[in-house]
Amino acid sequence: MNPQPVISFENTENAFAYKSDGQLKKANFIFSIMQFQWLVNWGVKITPYLMKLNLPINGLIRKTIFKQFCGGETLEETAIVAQQFGKYKVQLVLDYGIEGIEGEENFEAAVDEIIRVIYYASTQQHIPFVSIKITGYAPFSLLQKINENMLKESGDVMEQYFKVVEKLSQKEGGEWKKVVDRINRIVAAAAEKHIGLLIDAEESWIQNPVDALCMQLMEKYNKNRCIVYNTIQHYRFDRLTFLKWSFGVSVEREFVLGAKLVRGAYMEKERKRAIEFNYPSPIQSDKIACDKDYNLGIEFCISNLEKISLIVASHNEFSNLYAAQLLQQKSISLNHPHIHWSQLFGMSDNITFNLAKAGCSVSKYLPFGPIKDVIPYLMRRAQENTSIGGQTGKELGFIRKEIQRRKLLKY
Repeated sequence: MNPQPVISFENTENAFAYKSDGQLKKANFIFSIMQFQWLVNWGVKITPYLMKLNLPINGLIRKTIFKQFCGGETLEETAIVAQQFGKYKVQLVLDYGIEGIEGEENFEAAVDEIIRVIYYASTQQHIPFVSIKITGYAPFSLLQKINENMLKESGDVMEQYFKVVEKLSQKEGGEWKKVVDRINRIVAAAAEKHIGLLIDAEESWIQNPVDALCMQLMEKYNKNRCIVYNTIQHYRFDRLTFLKWSFGVSVEREFVLGAKLVRGAYMEKERKRAIEFNYPSPIQSDKIACDKDYNLGIEFCISNLEKISLIVASHNEFSNLYAAQLLQQKSISLNHPHIHWSQLFGMSDNITFNLAKAGCSVSKYLPFGPIKDVIPYLMRRAQENTSIGGQTGKELGFIRKEIQRRKLLKY
């Protein structure tokens, strides 16, 4: 029997093998700047404003933060990344960077574009997943109204959802029917092309209808293999319970549960809104509680791996290693078809490439699209890197360790 691989996230030679000396120095420059929170906060506030004024800053953004965190402006540019990462057995999750758009015409155009992305992914060897946000295809106000009304109803998420949808006005019911139709067309294309569809999480005040829609889609499309994945944000204290409830429904209705586990992306916004509208915050009491639930979520999914398809989407070194160790303890292959790891493009290369080296199925989440469309995503990345405790410093530490190993500079 072959010995199980020892996984270490300290190997920077593996982590940055794909980067040239010049690219490594540029990453060092970008993360060095991101250490200054005041500068990031200023940039986040002023950049969207400058874009609206049509000032010539695209070139600067393209060469810096866009290059670090996005795969390009077109599908063709993502192919270059896919080929490069494929050499190191790292796959991609394509994310066409649209979110928060409004208007029927824009929603329909977004559907056409994401189906084009799905078809393209199916022709590429190293792109098994595509990611979407429901807010790219549905009016935010309608999602919020459905969510608010669901909270007034009794029963579980599905029961609440059906009660509320039945009571929608003719106009709102027609709008929601169009939303459901759009998402079904997208999922049907993904199922046809055998591409996994990762449905991103949203803010808690619009998440309930998204959860209900995900459950419906999984019941329809996840009978024989996992096509649809719901994203579960463990910064919410109720999500471990929701994960277990979702699994119970999947067993009862005989479909594979697709679960992408994340810690979450809207924590500060959630707390602020809870105070503003005077309701209990849905956020965990502290990071320890969040980490505990996240790791319990991993343990629960791996204990039921034949019926759950799990994506460990995390930048936390312990959680990624914990998932691998659980598999090894249970004598389950690290490349079991029901487990996958994923990190954001431009971050945590020490995790991604060392997992791939050990034989794990792993990917980079790769946003792409015109710069003006991905600005909201880029601003969120910049904010998160400064708000997540030590994340920027950690990235910088690994980059500088590799720079020293290559003898490019001294620190």
